[in-house]
Amino acid sequence: MKPVEIYTSPLCGFCHAAKRLLNEKGVSFSEVDVLKQPDRKPEMIQRANGGRTVPQIFVGDTHVGGCDDLYALERAGKLDALLAA
Repeated sequence: MKPVEIYTSPLCGFCHAAKRLLNEKGVSFSEVDVLKQPDRKPEMIQRANGGRTVPQIFVGDTHVGGCDDLYALERAGKLDALLAA
C-alpha cells in the first residue's frame, strides 16, 4: 500500500471526516498538523499546487486534494486502486 500523508488542522471538520474514512478503510497515514507545525504549511502549499486549505491529502506522490476529492474517489470505486497501486 502506498504511503498516505494528510495535512490537517484540529479545528477542521473536513479533516476529521477524511481521517475517519481512511480509518474505516484500515489505511494508516501520517498526519501533519499545520497549526502545531506552521513551518510545514509552505511545504503543503507547494506540494498541493497552491492549495492553502486543509485537508490536503497525498497518496504516494499523487495529490488527491481535499476531503470531497477523497470521498469522490471512494464513491467512484477508485480509492482502493490508488492506495494499492
